[in-house]
Amino acid sequence: MHFEPSAVAAARHHMPKNLLALMDKAQVATDSIANDAADGMARRTFLKVTAASGFALGAFPLAATAQGAGAAAPAGLKPHEQPSAFVRIDADGTVTVTINRLDFGQGVQTGLPMILAEELDADWSKVRSVHGDANPAYADPAFGMHLTGGSNSIKNSYTQYRELGARTRAMLVGAAAAQWGVDASALRTSNGFVVGPGGKKLGYGALAEAAMKQPVPEKVTLKDPKQFRIIGKPTGRLDAKAKSSGQQDYGIDVRLPGMLTAVVARPPVFGAKPKSLDDSAAKAIKGVKAVLRVPTDRGGEGVAIIADGYWPAKQGRDALKVEWDTSAVAKPDTTALLAQYRELAAKPGNVAMQADMAPLAGAAHKISAEFVFPYLAHAPMEPLNCTVKLDADKAELWMGTQMPGLDAMAAAKTLGLQPQNVKVNTQMAGGGFGRRAIPTSDYVVEACGVAKAARTVGITAPVRTLWSREDDIKGGYYRPMHVHRAEIGFDAQGKVLAWDHSIVGQSITKGSPFEAFMVKNGIDATAIEGMKEPYDLPMKLTVHHPDVNVPVLWWRSVGSTHTAYVMETLIDEVARATKQDPVAYRMALMGDKHPRHKAALQLAVAQSGYGKKKLAAGRAWGVAVHESFQSVVAYVVEASVKDGTPKLHSITAGVHCNLVVNPKSVEAQVQGGALMGLSMCLPGAAITLKDGVVEQSNFGDFAVPRITDMPQVAVHIVPSAEPPTGMGEPGLPPLAPAFANAVARLTGKTPRELPFKLA
Repeated sequence: MHFEPSAVAAARHHMPKNLLALMDKAQVATDSIANDAADGMARRTFLKVTAASGFALGAFPLAATAQGAGAAAPAGLKPHEQPSAFVRIDADGTVTVTINRLDFGQGVQTGLPMILAEELDADWSKVRSVHGDANPAYADPAFGMHLTGGSNSIKNSYTQYRELGARTRAMLVGAAAAQWGVDASALRTSNGFVVGPGGKKLGYGALAEAAMKQPVPEKVTLKDPKQFRIIGKPTGRLDAKAKSSGQQDYGIDVRLPGMLTAVVARPPVFGAKPKSLDDSAAKAIKGVKAVLRVPTDRGGEGVAIIADGYWPAKQGRDALKVEWDTSAVAKPDTTALLAQYRELAAKPGNVAMQADMAPLAGAAHKISAEFVFPYLAHAPMEPLNCTVKLDADKAELWMGTQMPGLDAMAAAKTLGLQPQNVKVNTQMAGGGFGRRAIPTSDYVVEACGVAKAARTVGITAPVRTLWSREDDIKGGYYRPMHVHRAEIGFDAQGKVLAWDHSIVGQSITKGSPFEAFMVKNGIDATAIEGMKEPYDLPMKLTVHHPDVNVPVLWWRSVGSTHTAYVMETLIDEVARATKQDPVAYRMALMGDKHPRHKAALQLAVAQSGYGKKKLAAGRAWGVAVHESFQSVVAYVVEASVKDGTPKLHSITAGVHCNLVVNPKSVEAQVQGGALMGLSMCLPGAAITLKDGVVEQSNFGDFAVPRITDMPQVAVHIVPSAEPPTGMGEPGLPPLAPAFANAVARLTGKTPRELPFKLA
C-alpha cells in the first residue's frame, strides 16, 4: 500500500513513537499480495453471496472470484477504501460490518461499526459486526499492514469507515433513484431507509441487490459532525449480551470436527533443548495420540503431547520425564541483572537527547534518583492458543491475533506453503495487551510446527495448541526490566537548570524485523517515548540496551509504562522541594505549548475537588498527567497509607482524545488502563528469574488487583471536534505516578521501585 509523499509525512508525524516504522516494514511483507489483490479489486466490485438473499459486500481478493455483473470500481480506490469487503446488507435490513482489527476487549467491534453506520444512516438496532482476516483490504490504512496496536484502531480508521459508509449509502440511493425514476439528489436517507418524494420509502434490505450493480463512488461528501446521531452517543457494546451470558466464543473455544488438542512441554530456560526424554508414561495415558519433539521459540526445542482433549494432553505432559540441556544458553538472574543495570546506568551510553549539563554542579538544589522497574507478564484472561488445519497444499488457522497478516506469513514459512494458501480466521480474544502482536509470531509458529510434526506421524486432524495459565506466565515476552538514573539541578523557584538521565533496559525491537527502522544510533524508540514532554527542560538522555536471554515485547502503553512514572514523580518532587502546588507547577512548566495537557489536567482537578474539598484524615492527593498515542490523560487520586500499606481510594480522570466515537468505550478503556496501572504498584507484581528460570507461574505469585483493590473511578472527557486519537493505552501510564505522588505526600518519600516497597 503506497501513499503520496505528503500523506506519508503527515501519517508519520502522527504515529506513536513505538510504531513509527511499521508501515515501511509492512510494505516488504505484504506488497506482492496487496498488489495482486488491488489489481483484482479494480476488475471487480460487489460480489453476490449465494448463501443468503440480499446484498452482501464480501470481496476476498486472495480466494474469491467475481460473481455477478457489478459495475467496476474506480481504479483509484484501494482495497481498504471499497465497501465490498466491509459491508453486508441482508434482505431484512440487517447490516453486518467487518472490522479490520482484533477486538480483545477494547470495544472496536462496536466503535468501528458506529462510524460506518453513521454515514450509512443505518438503523443501529440492526447493525452487527464480524472480524476480518488477512485479506489486504483489512490492513491498517496508515501503516499498510494488518495491525491492532498502538491505540490506532479508531484513530487510523475513522475517516476510512466514514467513507465506506458514505459510499454504500450513495449506492443505495442510486438504486432507489433508478427504481423510482427520479434524480438521486431528490432523495434522502433515514434510519435504514431511502426516502423519496411524497415520503415514500424503500428499506436498505429491499434495495440491496440492486445497489450492488451501482458504480462505487470514488469521492463522497461526509456529514457535518453537527448531524451525527450515532457517533458521540454513549452506546452499549454489540458483544455485551454474548459476553455477559457466557455465549461469546474466543480463540480458545474453537471446535472443529475431529480436532485434537496439543500442549507443549517447553524448556525451563529460554532456548534450551531436551537432553533426554522418556515418554513411555505419557504415551500410556488414555487419549494421547502422539508425543513429538517440536521447535520452540528462540531456537529451543520442546515436546508436544497431542491428545483428544486438553486434560489427557496435560496429563501426558505431566507424565513426561525430560532432562533439559541448558548448557548452550545464558541463564539470566534478576538479582545479578539489577547489579549489572546499576553499573551501566552510571556509565556513558548512547545519546538520545543532548543538553548542557554544566549548570548541574552549581545548582542550589539537587535530586539524585534511581528507579527500578521489573519484568512484567501480559497475563491476558485468555491464555495463548492457535488452531491449525493443515492439508497437503494449504492451511487454515484460528486464533485471536493482533497481526494476522504477519502471522499468516510466518505460518506459511513454517509450513512451507505459499502465503495465499494460508487463511487466518481472526477470533475474538480475551485480552492481549501486546502479547498477541509478536514480531516472531512465536505461538503461531509453534502451533504450525506441532501441526506439521503431527502429519509426519499420520495425524491429519486439526490440532489446537493450547497454553495453560502457567505456560502463559512462564512463556516469555515480558515488559522489559528497566533501571533509570537521574541527576537534577534546579533553583529555589523550581526552574530546572540541568537534568542528566540514563535508561538501562532491553530493546524490544532489536533482532526483530523492525530493528532497522526503530533502532537509531543504538537506541530503541520504544525505550524513550514519554521522556521530557510536555515539559521544556534541559535534558541529557543516554540509553543502554544490554542483551539478555529473556524475550521482551511491548506491554500496554509500551515505554510510557516506566517513563511516565519517572517523569511525573520527579516533577512532583521538584514541586515539593520548592514548596509549590504540583498542579500549578505543572501548568507553569507547560506554558502555552500544550493546551491539551492543560485542559485534561484542569478538568481532572475541577471534577475531583482538588484544593477545595477537605480530604479525610490520613489521605492525600496525588497528581500526574501524560500523553501517549496522541491522547492525554490526567489523574487526580486520593490515597492513604496504613501500617506501611498504600491504598488507592478514588481516581478522577481528565481525558483529551479529541472527538469521542463512543464515550462508554473511552470510559471503559480509562478504567481498565487505570486498573492495569494499579497492578504495577501492588506487592507481587513482578516477574523474576533465577538461574534462567521464571519463578512465577500463576496469579498466586504474579499478583493482579482484586476487587477489593479497585478504587472509585470517575472519567471526564474534554469536548473536541478534532479527529479521534488513541485510547486503548493512554489510561495506564499516569496512574502509578499519581498514586506514588500521593504516597510521597503522606510518607515524605517517593517510591522509587515498582511494585511499591515502602519499608
